[in-house]
Amino acid sequence: MVFYCQRHCYDKKYTTNVVSCKPAKQDVVVNGKKKKIDCYETTFEDTVMFPEGGGQPDDRGTVEGIPVLRVQRRGGDAVHYLEKPLEVGAIVTQQIDWDRRHDHMQQHSAQHLITAVADAMYGYATNSWYLAESISYIELDTTKVSTAEINTIEETVNQRIKDATPVHIEEYDATDPKLREIRTRGLPDDVVGPVRVVTIEGVDANMCCGTHVRNLADLQAIKLLHTEKGKANKTLLYFVAGARVLRYLGECVSRERQFNILLHSCSSDHLRLVEKIQKDLKSMMIWLCEILEGRGGGKSRFTGKVTKLGKRGEAEKYILGVMDNHKTES
Repeated sequence: MVFYCQRHCYDKKYTTNVVSCKPAKQDVVVNGKKKKIDCYETTFEDTVMFPEGGGQPDDRGTVEGIPVLRVQRRGGDAVHYLEKPLEVGAIVTQQIDWDRRHDHMQQHSAQHLITAVADAMYGYATNSWYLAESISYIELDTTKVSTAEINTIEETVNQRIKDATPVHIEEYDATDPKLREIRTRGLPDDVVGPVRVVTIEGVDANMCCGTHVRNLADLQAIKLLHTEKGKANKTLLYFVAGARVLRYLGECVSRERQFNILLHSCSSDHLRLVEKIQKDLKSMMIWLCEILEGRGGGKSRFTGKVTKLGKRGEAEKYILGVMDNHKTES
């Protein structure tokens, strides 16, 4: 089944009927820990809330003011877990957490775009992706992505955003032969009803059940952050898109200003100063070990065991001298 939320990704409210409602238990995260709580498993004739799938987390929101804890797809149904019960047959209004929905739309459409460009330009196919709360990643089928390639992919995807490239969503019967020509990483076995195809005009067409922007301009920008070695000779490409780009930049600026204060320097000098501090600390531990006649004196690793505590004054003087030297240089 294709839900209302998949056909109307920008709608924030929807009025529908309650089909079923029964007591249930659901795992939720409280203070970073999973906790099983009592709730009510509820289904509706249709829903504006996206149930998790295709790598995209589920929506949150309310139904008649009652918080929705989770939304999961079960075959052709979207199962909502509510804090309180609803009367079967009642006409109710659903309202989504728009900030969460829009963020997921931006990250998911950005993933489609990055995947298509990486594949078209370098033949790096996407095996999977993970939409995290702050920084997401795409698992590429390659052992390495060079800095030059990352820069080219980033420039290309952002040009598509500047071009305000349209995004279309179409539905096909599952037996339609056209689907054989469309890229996909596979659909869940229990998917029923029409198959959705998300097309980025002139870039990509891909089967997908998620919610997406209607135009790449809504992504605002994409920043490719870095890569990491994945499992089985794969590479993880980390990225942020949309509002996350400004949030990430704001966090970086905040940390930079804190380092400016701590190091008494400008950002361009941070790396040099940190490297010098690390080098001086290593040297200081060696000298302290010798002054206090610690085990392993003269070696690069300080064991923490000393025999001449009477020389603490000399050791403190040496430490203060190193600290004064850092203050003078910074």
